[in-house]
Amino acid sequence: MLSGRHILLGVSGGIAAYKTAFLIRLFKQAGAEVRVILTEAASHFVSPLTLSVLSEFPVQQNFTVESAEGTVSWNKHVELAQWADMMVIAPCTANTLSKMVSGTADNFLLVAYMSASCPVFVAPAMDLDMYAHPSTQAHLKKLTDFGHSVIPAETGFLASGLHGTGRMAEPENILAHINQWWLDRMPLRGKKILITAGPTHEPIDPVRFIGNQSSGRMGIALADQAARLGAEVVLVLGPSALVPQQSQVVVHRVQTAVEMLEVCKTNWDGVDVAIFAAAVADYRPENIGTQKIKRSSEPWSIAMVPNPDIAAHFGAIKGSAYLVGFALETQHGLSYAQKKRTAKNLDAIVLNSLEEPGAGFGTTNVVHWIDQHQTKSFELMEKTRVAEVLWDQITAQL
Repeated sequence: MLSGRHILLGVSGGIAAYKTAFLIRLFKQAGAEVRVILTEAASHFVSPLTLSVLSEFPVQQNFTVESAEGTVSWNKHVELAQWADMMVIAPCTANTLSKMVSGTADNFLLVAYMSASCPVFVAPAMDLDMYAHPSTQAHLKKLTDFGHSVIPAETGFLASGLHGTGRMAEPENILAHINQWWLDRMPLRGKKILITAGPTHEPIDPVRFIGNQSSGRMGIALADQAARLGAEVVLVLGPSALVPQQSQVVVHRVQTAVEMLEVCKTNWDGVDVAIFAAAVADYRPENIGTQKIKRSSEPWSIAMVPNPDIAAHFGAIKGSAYLVGFALETQHGLSYAQKKRTAKNLDAIVLNSLEEPGAGFGTTNVVHWIDQHQTKSFELMEKTRVAEVLWDQITAQL
């Protein structure tokens, strides 16, 4: 659930702060990137150096940062909050809890919290009477009203020597709570997704081929995002140096259009959504040289035959599957894309027009979503963000 996610961990000043070292390790083992904010009181219970080593990032504590040259700059709490996919405050003391509810922003942790628009998880930790106090319970209820997820305190021996409820949840239980929270909100849970990506290389002879400049970056980004949303993802990937970040994506590597079609056929059973993002060569050489073709002074021509149209093949047998194609155009993009969607019996098509600056085979793209009901145009974005936007469109249709 946490693979590739950004976790901002806020640590306030309670004895349970020592457990955050184990929590960071669990987050890292789950594939997350972790950054830590430590209050001044928390630094008396756990060393900033310890948490920095474990998280592999400097621990943030102050509103300003002093460089090695002695210059002082403002510590950008808003930037840090925007980086986070989730914020976890563990332990959350009664003092920090009260300030979160009231909007008091008198330390770096609290200003980062108030700037965060991501999901927030709170693991309270305090003595049993403090935890049971009506003000504490009212504050916890208020946090749930804010939309935050409260990880209930556990029962056991406390720092006071008393036995009761108030212990911060064990790191393993915090991790399980967060995993379940994400799992419950995954719109593609139980769905099988088939995605094609990258170019195809159509051989001329043992050393030459016909191909294109596609890197596979867009299709891989779509596969990663689908996995984050809980799907079972099969990625049929043409020649590319890139790999998915999400380890649960099943990758089948192919070279040619014919190979890509056959692998898609093999994996077609049970597909709920298929996205044909690969830049498949339209033609292949009719005859492939068994040996390297030698250079000569004479003109050389290659007889070409059409490659199979993978999107059209599955459009003809789609059943209940939702099919999304891609169209790369250099002119009359919207018109050509709409005709392509209809001709191949696709539910939607994504237009990638080279007429627009920033579109194409790089790290950014400008896309238009076209289905039978609407055409939506999006601004220039990183391809990872494009993948999020496109999955928003698909899940809305599903």
